[in-house]
Order: sequence, then structure tokens, then C-alpha cells
Amino acid sequence: MLTRSSLRTRTLVAVAVVLGAAAFLAPLPTADVRAQGSRLLDRVGVTNPTASIDLDEILSGGPPPQGIPALGFAGLRGVADAAPPPHFVSQQEASAWLGEREPVILMRLGGEARIYPLQILTWHEIANDTLGGVPVAVTFCPLCNSALAFDRRIPATSEHIDALRVDGHRVDASPLPDDLRERYEGQTGEAAPDLAIEVTYGVSGLLYLSNMLMFDDTTRTLWSQLVGEGLVGDMTGSHLIRYAAQIVSFAEASASEGDALVLSRQTGFTRSYGRNPYVGYDEVGSPAFLFRGDLDGRLTPKARVVSIDAVGVDGRESVAYPFDHLREVGVVNDTVAGIPTAVLWQAGTASALGSASIADARDVGAVGVFARSVDGRILTFEVDGEGFRDAETRSHWDITGRAVTGELAGTILDPVPHDNTLWFAWAAFRPETEIRTPGTGD
Repeated sequence: MLTRSSLRTRTLVAVAVVLGAAAFLAPLPTADVRAQGSRLLDRVGVTNPTASIDLDEILSGGPPPQGIPALGFAGLRGVADAAPPPHFVSQQEASAWLGEREPVILMRLGGEARIYPLQILTWHEIANDTLGGVPVAVTFCPLCNSALAFDRRIPATSEHIDALRVDGHRVDASPLPDDLRERYEGQTGEAAPDLAIEVTYGVSGLLYLSNMLMFDDTTRTLWSQLVGEGLVGDMTGSHLIRYAAQIVSFAEASASEGDALVLSRQTGFTRSYGRNPYVGYDEVGSPAFLFRGDLDGRLTPKARVVSIDAVGVDGRESVAYPFDHLREVGVVNDTVAGIPTAVLWQAGTASALGSASIADARDVGAVGVFARSVDGRILTFEVDGEGFRDAETRSHWDITGRAVTGELAGTILDPVPHDNTLWFAWAAFRPETEIRTPGTGD
């Protein structure tokens, strides 16, 4: 078991490897680890100190802005240079360096699918991309094991735009498209703003509750990656629009989306892709790191959970399903915020944060979360061999929500945005979370 001291040393060494800077090999003095209010905001270029959190709770992880370089960041004058955009290769080419069990983020959007290996995102944390014509940011925070995707168009009011311009920001706004308006209102339960600001995101090097704070190249706001909310700056209190980002094995993603391109190792940076700089970080008995929040003792801090934060006819609900329970039952048919939901678990996906070699890491499994209503009919799922079957049509489904045989063959379930994260982080942001450990039935 890792001690707090050994985990701290390993993580500091990991930061040094990520940056390629020997200065970070030594333990950080307390004064450098704790946030120093305006000094840290100035470093990231935040000009408006408006915040929904206590600034003293922001911690420096060590790296400067873009020290961990987000791909496709457009640059911010005086703060960080632009970074090359993400490039993609065929699955055949990627298979030369990407193992079948390795964890990847599979995204489907606008009729297009892409695969983002965690062996790359562990070193970059954000890929600013355009998928199916939609500007997206695909993100991964290793300290929380959280993989989330957001639309890069920030919903904004005319008051936001005026305030940004008063603060000296050059802002180009456009009307918020109707489909984004509907998605925003469905995710937040609030009326959508009229405008949108398209941005790219960078890695600030700052943390709140051990979670990456992203910053954007236009509004200079600090955003929580875990909940997609502006925490400091002109857009404080604003919400980003989420898309489903599912962690599965490369083999599962490839089997379901054979034509999907894969994020390439040709990033413009030299990194040890395939090696895990956070060895042993997700060991269940290890402590939370760079975390100053309250620990929720209902589960161990590093327990993996599937977390859902949804708004439906019954209002907002935050729920979490422990991986240990899902491993036992395989399927949970549930209802979240009034939405009939299926949570599927399947073995075969390695941890990104366990062994030094990600390809050789222990099997933590993969999870899919989907709305289980198809054409007005609510389906009930069960484990069926290496996949899943619905009781109503006997169609066979894979972990990505695609029906591979049966009456519904070719159908893809609507994904429910969720996260596969570590309990301490999720509970700190959503302390009202209900832990659910039901059986496979409704």
C-alpha cells in the first residue's frame, strides 16, 4: 500500500516527467503548493477575481499554464503559447503502439466516431477537437480519473459579452444553436442563454478539490473539469454543455466503430506515451492527493464509481454506482431523474493509473450508461455471455450501446453523460450524491 509520503513523491516525480523539468523533482514547499490568491490568478491571466469558491482552496499542482500542454490550444498572450492541434491515424496504424486492453475514450458525435487513448491524454489532459462538425474539448484529469467532453461553445448572455468587453477581452459571439439550447436546458434545468462564445481550453496547472482547472483563451475563466462549471472569472457560475465520453478498451472501441480514427502520438511533443507517470495512484487504500476538501466516509476515497448528475421530470439527481458492485452484477436497470437508465459493466479494460506500463495494468473493466428507452419501449438489460441482451426483443448489445444482433441490430442507445471517477473527488463536488447498489432489476 502506498503511504502518503511515497504517493506524494511519486506524483511530484510524475509532474517532473510530464514537464521534463528537473526543478519539480524536489518536494514542493508548502507555500508553493497552497494557492496564493491573486498571484495564481495572474499566472493564468484571470483578470476578474469574481469566484464561487474560496480562492485559498485553489492549489498549484506545480506545472505552469500549459506546462501540461493541451492539444489544439489557441494560445493566450502573456500566458501560454499555442499548441499543435490533435492529429489522427487509422486503427491499423495505432495498433502498433496501442494495446487491445488499453483504456480509450470513445466519442460519437454528429455521425462521426473517434478514439482518444488515455496513454496520450494522461500527458496532455485536453484535446481541443472538432468531431462531426462540433467543436469539442475531450478531457481527462488523472488525479480524479475523470474523462469528460464539452462543447467548446460557451453559453453566454449579452451581459456576459458586455462585461468581457469592459474587461478588455476581444469576444466574438454568435447565437446559441437550437440543439445546444435544448441540450443546455436538459442538462441544467435552466433557461439557456441566447449567445455562444467558441473557445479552446488549456491546462492551468491549478487544482480545486484535486480536480484540474481548465482555462480558456477568450474569457480567461477557470473551469472545473469535473462538473464543467466556471469557478473563477467573468463566466463564474456558467455551465458548459456536456457530451458522453465513454472509457472502454481499444478492442471494444475498435469492434464497435471499425472506421473511427485514433488520436495520434504525433502531438508535436516528446512524451513517454504508453507509460503511466502516476504509478499506483488509483490504489484503493492510497490517500487523496493535493486535496483540501472533506472526505465522504461512505466509500474509501479512491473507490471507483460511475457518477451521474442528471435533470429530468423528477428534478436533479446525483447518483453513484461503485465499480465493485457493478463488477458483481454486470447490469443495473435503474431510473435517474425520471429517465430509465441502464448501467453496463464489462471486464477487459486496463487501468490508466496503475502499473508503469498501461498495457500491463490490472483490469478495472469498462462501463456504459444509456437511456434504455427505444422508440417508446423501455428495455430491460441482462448479461449475456461477453455482452448484454434486452429481455423485450432478445437483441444482443455491446458495451458501447450498439445492438449487434437481433431485432434491434444496428440501433445505438442514447448515451447518458457520466463519469468513471474516484469517489473522494465526486463526493466533494456533489456531497448530496446517493450511492446506489441495486440488483439488475428495476
